Amino acid sequence: MSAVSTAPTADHAETPPPHRAGQATTGVYGITVAADLTGMSVQALRLYERKGLLQPARTPGGTRRYSDNDITRLRRIGALIDDGINLAGIARILGLEADNTALHTHNTTLQERNTALHTDNAALIARNHQLRGTRRNGNVPPG
Repeated sequence: MSAVSTAPTADHAETPPPHRAGQATTGVYGITVAADLTGMSVQALRLYERKGLLQPARTPGGTRRYSDNDITRLRRIGALIDDGINLAGIARILGLEADNTALHTHNTTLQERNTALHTDNAALIARNHQLRGTRRNGNVPPG
């Protein structure tokens, strides 16, 4: 008779939990479920919180609630640990990744604004040329 393993499989640890509306940032998983989903121990999750690597939501009674984003972050922490990076290094990497994401978002916004300004500028230049041409011909420019 073979023993049945209750440990999470590699596939289970890599598969994100099923998505429910609003769940990405809403804490819905208890600490035991979060530990199971990430293949980490409950003690490790508490340590990562103490070290400031994540901040799960809390119920009014103080129970930790982990969101899909928290689960993704924990998996990232696990991958960095597997790469041999210590917790201080992980904190720095996660901070730099967050900064990079914010800068990328800001850059995208600036590019969109720049495109809109170029479009507006081109329209103003065309209108300016139109008005100058009308004045040269002795006509009164329209309103």
